[in-house]
Order: sequence, then structure tokens, then C-alpha cells
Amino acid sequence: QEQLVESGGGLVQAGGSLRLSCTASADIFNIRDMGWYRQAPGKQRELVGSIGSGGNINIANSVKGRFSISRDSAGNKVYLQMNSLKPEDTAVYYCHAGVLRPSHDWTRVNYVEVWGQGTLVTVSS
Repeated sequence: QEQLVESGGGLVQAGGSLRLSCTASADIFNIRDMGWYRQAPGKQRELVGSIGSGGNINIANSVKGRFSISRDSAGNKVYLQMNSLKPEDTAVYYCHAGVLRPSHDWTRVNYVEVWGQGTLVTVSS
């Protein structure tokens, strides 16, 4: 089964740093982009950052200058380096991948979204 496995979440003091890692299972091919979303208590899920297969990067304004995203295409991995963490960064962080693959009869192409289970980041004041 296609899976994204996250790691690196935990409890950190404000101003500290964490690095999240996401690894796609070996049966995932043709990944177009990968990224990170987060969902804080009582809030909707929001995009934190993404990086395309061509290296194009999108970073949310709220984390620009503090977070950076990188990708190891050969290993189907994506990382989120989080610096200068703030309490408002507290959320469950989800890895995301957009995957292009053909239908069963190969008559069309499907875009499949794969999500990780989430890793909790808690930033104390």
C-alpha cells in the first residue's frame, strides 16, 4: 500500500528547531510534488510548504524565513526544517504527495493524493 511515513515531531521550546522527515514507500512512483500541511486545534488544515518535481518551492507566508523545505527525489523523501518555532506553530503536521499514475486499463491518467498519518509538533512558550 502507498504510504508516507513522517518522523521528527515532538515537544520543543519556543525559539527552538525541529526537522521533519517524510519517506514515501517504495511502491509510490511518479511523484509530482511533495509537501507539508498542518492542522492546529480548531483550525482547518493549511499548506506549510511544497516542492515540485522540478524543484519549485512554495512556502506559506506565515513561516517564510523560519521554515525551509527540501527534497531528496532519488529517495522519495521530503524534509521540513523548522527554525525559530513559535507556539502558534503547534499543530499536527502531515506529509503530502501528489502522484500521477495510469488507470487500470491505461486509458487515462489519474492524479492521486497520498497523505501521511501526521506527526505532532508542540511548541511551548
